[in-house]
Amino acid sequence: MTSNGPSAGIQVAIVYGSPSDADTMSKAGAILERFGVSYEQVAISAHRAPRTLAEYVADLPSRGVSVVIAGAGLAAALPGSVAAMTTLPVIGVPIKGGALDGLDSMFAIAQLPPGVPVATVGLNNATNAAVLATQILALSNPELRAKLAAYKDDFEKAAATGLAEMLEGGAVG
Repeated sequence: MTSNGPSAGIQVAIVYGSPSDADTMSKAGAILERFGVSYEQVAISAHRAPRTLAEYVADLPSRGVSVVIAGAGLAAALPGSVAAMTTLPVIGVPIKGGALDGLDSMFAIAQLPPGVPVATVGLNNATNAAVLATQILALSNPELRAKLAAYKDDFEKAAATGLAEMLEGGAVG
């Protein structure tokens, strides 16, 4: 279900600018695994390896990828760079760090120019990025819609009992 490099049959690509971002972005993979969504996870810098990034992004649709989750800190160029190169939906995860503790990343990802949209989640919130990616995939997948509905029901029940944090590590219905 998961891969650390390009492979066929992957639904979601998780890409981030530096290996130091892997821990934050692995939270997206954990959520996707709960829903049974196939994904791959790779580190490619938009600044240090732009040609590699362009080749990787160009190949995504032919491999069946439907959504990209892109995480970046500091200058946070990666999500916008990916969005500029593809028509696939891109979800940006601003990663905390640097002098502004991630605020710069949040602004860089959220304020892209018209025609280059990136859905942006909160700082370090790869979990929400994965839930959003799953919701996008569920538009054409009734089984995934049912899993999401059960997840949301579980979340509501947990919140009512004060146990919402358990869902971070709990099962999907």
